[in-house]
Amino acid sequence: MIDGPYFVLVVAGVLGSGGMAGGFCAFSAFVMRGLAALPPAQGVAAMNAINVAAVRPAFMTVFGGAAVLSAMIAVVTFVVWPADGTVELLLGSALYLFGAFGLTVVANVPRNDRLARLTPGAPEAAVYWPVYVREWTFCNHVRAGASAAAALVYVLALT
Repeated sequence: MIDGPYFVLVVAGVLGSGGMAGGFCAFSAFVMRGLAALPPAQGVAAMNAINVAAVRPAFMTVFGGAAVLSAMIAVVTFVVWPADGTVELLLGSALYLFGAFGLTVVANVPRNDRLARLTPGAPEAAVYWPVYVREWTFCNHVRAGASAAAALVYVLALT
């Protein structure tokens, strides 16, 4: 049975990864669809503005905090090696760290950086915009699924 501070840590992991799952899902479900419906120059400009606004304490605390919690859960699990929930705790940590945080670093951020270097009304931006939307959104779907799965398996570890 997971209890005490370890229980609180895992509950925080559920909340962090679950919160990120909701944010990523919302972005995939309607924000990116709305942006994709705009003319390329407007979509590029809007997404660039969103990407700047995202790197603020509110979002970064939840996003980075969930990664820190996932890493802490993995380390504590290796140290404590509980009788129940070990596989779920390690799997949840891996799902968030690699499927959400890691994918952001290796896939979404580089695409954001490339988009930021383009002038919204330029022909290159118009050509890249549909590619960006398709690839970025696919990666975001994966991030949403990995975050939701992390939250789910953390909950399973507590049952």
